[in-house]
Amino acid sequence: MKRLGITGGIGSGKSTVCECFARRGIPIYDSDSRAKELMNTSLIQPIKELFGRQAYINGELNRAHIASVAFDNPDVLKQLNAVVHPAVGVDFEQWSESFGEDVPFVVLESAILFESGFDSRVDAVLFVDAPTEVRIARTMQRDGSDRDAVEKRIARQQTDQARAKADFVINNSRNDDLKSAVDEVIVKLNRLWK
Repeated sequence: MKRLGITGGIGSGKSTVCECFARRGIPIYDSDSRAKELMNTSLIQPIKELFGRQAYINGELNRAHIASVAFDNPDVLKQLNAVVHPAVGVDFEQWSESFGEDVPFVVLESAILFESGFDSRVDAVLFVDAPTEVRIARTMQRDGSDRDAVEKRIARQQTDQARAKADFVINNSRNDDLKSAVDEVIVKLNRLWK
């Protein structure tokens, strides 16, 4: 089973590009959503060991507590990633193997594809790009965040390095160009993976 990784900075439109692939019958693995599910099921005990009982309220992950502890302490964040990333990797492997030859390939969507090591689990990488102003506007609208908060999030991301490592780049400054851009990538992948 061939696997395409899709990554890009916040507000670049990764999910929109993934929807284009999904409409063409390509299964999409959303690593962020699956990480949240795993953190609320099979990873509860190791997360409680890292963050204490406050890590969960009424059986649900206390994201505010996790964020306040982890993002102010690089060592704790590293420990959290060491628990979550391998679990997501194994989950992705099991998920992708369930398709057999029924689909031409599957997609792993991850904002931190390279930072997490997930790039080693895919055969090619597509980077979704958009101008900074477009990314800021999209994120502010989507999250209700102020400009300063979005700019800080963008500044922390390593998008230039990820873009340089990618096999394909789609510029997602306007959604009306996406369908043909995705079709073009699919044609190139089919040639590459014959």
